[in-house]
Order: sequence, then C-alpha cells, then structure tokens
Amino acid sequence: MITLPQGPGFRVDGRRALVTGGSGGIGLAAAAALGRAGAHVTIAARREAELAQVCEALRAEGIACASQVLDVTDSAAVDRKVNEAAEQGGAFDILVNNAGMNRPRPLVEQTDEDIDAVLDLNVKAAFYTSRAVARCLLKHGLPGSIINVSSQMGHVGSPRRTLYCASKHALEGMTRALAWELGAAGIRVNSVCPTFIETPMTAGMLEQPGFREWVCARNALGRVGRLEEVMGAIVFLASDASSLMTGSALMLDAGWTAA
Repeated sequence: MITLPQGPGFRVDGRRALVTGGSGGIGLAAAAALGRAGAHVTIAARREAELAQVCEALRAEGIACASQVLDVTDSAAVDRKVNEAAEQGGAFDILVNNAGMNRPRPLVEQTDEDIDAVLDLNVKAAFYTSRAVARCLLKHGLPGSIINVSSQMGHVGSPRRTLYCASKHALEGMTRALAWELGAAGIRVNSVCPTFIETPMTAGMLEQPGFREWVCARNALGRVGRLEEVMGAIVFLASDASSLMTGSALMLDAGWTAA
C-alpha cells in the first residue's frame, strides 16, 4: 500500500498580515487574497478615507481586518505602529512590502526630489517595515514570511526607468541578504516580480500612445497583467506551500525576462 505524502496547505488561518500600500492596486489585491485565505489583515497607507473604504469591502466578505494610517517612510512611526499592533494582537506573521512609486523619465531629467522620493518609498520604507516586523518575530521566537513586491525591472533595465530599476534591484538584493539573516529563525523572505499590471499607478503610462503595444511586444504572452494574476503568488509565498522557498524572486512577468 503506497502512502501518499501529505502536501502543505495554501491556507494562512490564524496568521496576522501587514500589507503596506494596501489602499489600492496590488496592495488591495494582496489584502483580499490573504484575507480570503484566512489571515487577519492590517492594511497600511497614508489616506484614512481610502483605508476605511477598503476595510468596509473586506468586512463585507467576512474578512477580519484593521487599518493603519501610516507613512512608511517615517521609521519611528513604523516602529511604533508595528510594536503597538504586536502588543494588542500579536506579531505580524506576514509582511507584504507593497508601497512603492515610479517617476519615469530620462535620468538627465530626474531631480534630486525624484531620486529621494522613489528611493525613500521603494527601498528605505521596505527596510523600515522589514526591520520592525523582524524584530517582533525574533523577540517572540516566531516564524514568518516577508514578501517584497518588486518588479521585472528589478532584473532588467529599461529606458526612462533608471531610477525605478535602481530601486527594485536594491529591493532584490535586500531580499536575498535578509533571507540569509533570518532563515535560521524560520523567517522567509521572497519577492514577487510582476510585469506591467493594470493598476491606478500604471493607468497613465498604459494610456500613452504606443506604450501598451511596446509592453505587449516585450513579453511572451503579449499582454498586460491583471491584478488577480498576482494574488495567488502572494498567498503561495505567505503559506506553508512555499516553506522551502526563501531568497527567491517569483517572476510574474509573462516571460519578459526569459528573452
């Protein structure tokens, strides 16, 4: 009689997730996906009204959630809010570093303010939140999963995206190094690397004449991605289904980097 192996589950019941930039786009999709998989979800963003609307939508589906008005570029505020949440409900088992931005233009036209804004949100904020969540997990001796929302641009270059590529390449380096730092404690660190996804952040770019065609010509599937196509990857990396995976980049790029 053959005994079949018991596969890991894709559920995250009883776990607590923090999603930054959770009021829209990929962050909103991540929050919904994790909530449907059983997690209590805290969504963090700067705009209170939008957070309230997201929580209302999540609760309408029976998802346990909370909102946190938070500027993730403020390291002291990040430490304070993460510690308060841990004291009130327990440490976050799952962190989705999703907050990010892009200011596409040639490097010679980038201002110092552009450089600071993109690196502060795309790189430094991910350091702050990862540090705060990791400290709590280590303090309580708990495992966890940190998921960095990176990009295919963290693996390639592209015109008008030198600044954005620099920020996402940095995030990929952080993912790999942090995986080694935290692995022995059972804390896994991975990234998801989407191609262009239909979101409010990409809407303006995709409406530019010829840009959508330029994107579609550069990936094997010949199309732009959809939000729901990121959701399964988030749940996979958060759950025990990916328990042997750390320091990796999960490519959701429609084959862009396969060329």
